[in-house]
Amino acid sequence: MTNLLGAPNGLTFTELKTACDLTDGNLSRHLAALEKAKAISIKKSFVKNRPQTRVVLSKRGRMDFMAYLQALEAVLLEAAHKATAQDHASMPHISLFSKPIAEA
Repeated sequence: MTNLLGAPNGLTFTELKTACDLTDGNLSRHLAALEKAKAISIKKSFVKNRPQTRVVLSKRGRMDFMAYLQALEAVLLEAAHKATAQDHASMPHISLFSKPIAEA
């Protein structure tokens, strides 16, 4: 979904397969579930006489994914608020833990 978010014209099956490091079968199953949920549309065409499958994030899929990211952000912020100073010091590579929230 993250890859599709930044691709308004969608991505080909091959591009998604490479980006997600999945097998054809695994990606097909994921895409079938997302299509069933109306999160994506799958468009089949021919390019230079070769079949091409293009996956496009739907408006509903974009809205649902953004809502998911918002919920995930809330969970991460709650965890950061509950973390101790030692937790923050031990995780400097995570921006939420770069300094205690009170100092942010």
